[in-house]
Amino acid sequence: MPNPKSKTENLKPASPTTYTAPLTSAQVELLREALVLQQFEFEQKPYTIFTARKGKLNVAVYEKGPKVVIQGKDLADFITFTLEPQVLGEAKFGYDEVHEPEKFEPHFGIDESGKGDFFGPLVIAGAYVDGDIARTLRDAGIQDSKNIGSDKRIRDLAAVIRKTRAPQTVILIGPERYNQLFAKFGNLNRLLAWGHARAIENLCEQRPDCPRALSDKFGNENLIKRALLEKGRGIQLDQRTKAESDYAVAAASILAREKFIDWLENMGKDLGATLPRGASAQVKQAARDLVAKRGPGVLESVAKTHFKTAAEVLGQSA
Repeated sequence: MPNPKSKTENLKPASPTTYTAPLTSAQVELLREALVLQQFEFEQKPYTIFTARKGKLNVAVYEKGPKVVIQGKDLADFITFTLEPQVLGEAKFGYDEVHEPEKFEPHFGIDESGKGDFFGPLVIAGAYVDGDIARTLRDAGIQDSKNIGSDKRIRDLAAVIRKTRAPQTVILIGPERYNQLFAKFGNLNRLLAWGHARAIENLCEQRPDCPRALSDKFGNENLIKRALLEKGRGIQLDQRTKAESDYAVAAASILAREKFIDWLENMGKDLGATLPRGASAQVKQAARDLVAKRGPGVLESVAKTHFKTAAEVLGQSA
């Protein structure tokens, strides 16, 4: 006999290993006060406003956003009894299926990795979810790859995503091909739109009945629509900022990140060098060392040469 309880009553809060939420400046201070009262031990770390630890529970408030990232044991209790009532002022944890049902409806999610990194490829990935898959991903702690600092954790979560056997696609555009495409398109957003459209087409091959695709908004939304081919043109395409809060997009971000870090690691081994991420002074020095060892042509095969880093390195190496 069907359970007479409502959908809301039947749902139970999930227990992820990591939780992320945006904060206002005022909420940052409310959280700090709550942590002081609960006798957390504070520590200052790079890129954070503060971090705090109590037992096996870690709370980090990052400057960018700002946002809070909570990890460890008793995470659910801390969110339910401290973060939501005392800081956020709303109770949503574990009930996203009620508050955001669209996350659990059949759709594709598309995301990329590597676009801001001088070394390495651009990787664009896509993943399909429905209600059951989304719940599996939620309970496994799937979230935006940018919130995950450990390569091992990225790989572990990517394995969880693959184990669902849901439709997925990963498109790796190596540096040489990337540089050719960038020269052709003359604009990163157009190149991204082309790659996102290819990912949607690949997913449509696997799941032609899927009604909707979601991606992060990175430019004029018509760019992707114009790049879609016959199969993708019938799909509803949604683009919004912070789309990585969606489980399909978050899964895509993890699959893309895994492929990106694997490429960097394998290419570094082949070259006998470390290829750092990002576009920092450390990256520039690594590029200089490579050019000194292998000649300026090496950048075409390992880096995105439209970055100003390439011109600076080659100018100084001439």
